[in-house]
Amino acid sequence: MTKPLHTEIPLNPHVAGLPPYNAGMNIVAAQNHSGRQDIAALASNENPDGCSPHVTAALASLNPSRYSDPACTALRAALSHKLGVPAESIVAGNGSEEMIAAVCRAVLSPGALVATVCPGFGLHEIEALANGARVEKVAMRADLEFDVPAIITMLERAPAIFFLSSPSNPVGLALDRKSLDRVLAAVAPQTLLVLDEAYFEFTDEDMPDGLATLSTTGLSWVVLRTFSKAYGLAGLRVGYAVMSDVRLARAVTAAKTPFNVNAAAQVAAVAALEDEAWMRSSVAALKHERARVADAVAAMGLSAARSQTNFLFIDVGWESRTALDHFLSNGIIVKPWKEGGYDTFIRVTIGTPLENDRFLDALRAIAAG
Repeated sequence: MTKPLHTEIPLNPHVAGLPPYNAGMNIVAAQNHSGRQDIAALASNENPDGCSPHVTAALASLNPSRYSDPACTALRAALSHKLGVPAESIVAGNGSEEMIAAVCRAVLSPGALVATVCPGFGLHEIEALANGARVEKVAMRADLEFDVPAIITMLERAPAIFFLSSPSNPVGLALDRKSLDRVLAAVAPQTLLVLDEAYFEFTDEDMPDGLATLSTTGLSWVVLRTFSKAYGLAGLRVGYAVMSDVRLARAVTAAKTPFNVNAAAQVAAVAALEDEAWMRSSVAALKHERARVADAVAAMGLSAARSQTNFLFIDVGWESRTALDHFLSNGIIVKPWKEGGYDTFIRVTIGTPLENDRFLDALRAIAAG
């Protein structure tokens, strides 16, 4: 019997044409691709130290048969205490990525202008496009510094949302106090500034705290942070958004799914906050390794952007996908950058000292030609 042809239903055009997200290759895929088992996973900016022992101890008492708290009450209370902001202004998410989607859904109408920086975090563009917005980008300078005058010019157009990651993903640098103040002074009252601080914990002490700075302004803003990086909870997917006002927080809450942060993630995040000393120790060690790797890259004559994160953005001089194959053959996963104009760049996570040495050995072969 011949199967009848099905009718193709129309798809949401805003979603059907979305660009793909540039996700890092996972370990199993790298093993299958390379035929090697000794994989150094340096593509996704995970913490090579794992997570605090407090987290694993807390997870041992979890009852997975019960739904999670849809309001994330304990987690939001812990964050409120840590950050000095009202719990009502905090929304927790399945990673800060979910908060990007929820903010776009809560704020944007089709045709709205959204602005961001290039190179940048893909979901700042993808989630805006999925809601029918127009996205325009401000390119970084040739020396991979923020082009603050160009950002100010863009902000004069009063976009509905301006997404800015500082520290930057993928470049790694952060706005200093003077530059951040210049940007904030240019934000129009009708623009929502979304400051993505996923890598905030890795910044130097003299760099500004975006949340503290924005809290003193009368702007409409969202600050995004995550437990995936410094706290080592990438596999559990938990992040959060702090809002300038409760009205905005309620709208973002309505735009997310219920029970969005699973019970294990909530328990783990609270436990991680109770052991800040572990996080600070891990971050200090990673920053030391970041400096060592950056010095070694510079000694090879290669260009790497200044970093306030747990990764480096490096121009290797090869097409980035060719470079990826080279590193995979050495059992190392890096992230090839795919945005136009940056296709000779890779982003590499700072791993353990041994993993970093393996990366540098493989990079030397590229630098030698």
